[in-house]
Amino acid sequence: AANSLDSKTHNLAYLSVLSALRRTNGIAYHVKLAKDAGATREEIIGAIFVGLPAAGHVVTESLPIALETYDTI
Repeated sequence: AANSLDSKTHNLAYLSVLSALRRTNGIAYHVKLAKDAGATREEIIGAIFVGLPAAGHVVTESLPIALETYDTI
């Protein structure tokens, strides 16, 4: 149990990291897990944009994938 975060927080944090690293292939999966754990659409957006100051605009590449996934599942 190296991770004591609840499922929602863990998956939102994972979305932040994936977005900052431009690893968009995992975005849909973690959006689904976060939503299943109770994350709102606004929290998904916030998780992606939290990396904006450090990683720059590259995080925005994940936003369309995340929102389409959130809205269709």
